Amino acid sequence: MKPGIHPDYHPVVFQDATTGTTFLTRSTTRSDRTIDWPDGNTYPLIVADVTNASHPYWTGTARLLDTAGRVEKFERKYGRRRP
Repeated sequence: MKPGIHPDYHPVVFQDATTGTTFLTRSTTRSDRTIDWPDGNTYPLIVADVTNASHPYWTGTARLLDTAGRVEKFERKYGRRRP
């Protein structure tokens, strides 16, 4: 790697805005907010809108949409259009 051209890659704590779940990882992002971690160190804090702790797919609350049923319901309500 060439010296001086890569961004600083450092430990960062991400927090889910919905669930409050936190996890320590490494990133190049910066933040003015900090958090004291159980290891006794202080790390930058990044608050994320969605993480695996709140995303419907990862929590198992995702719903499948029945698009064929929705089309049929629309056609029953408004009638089928014939070209």
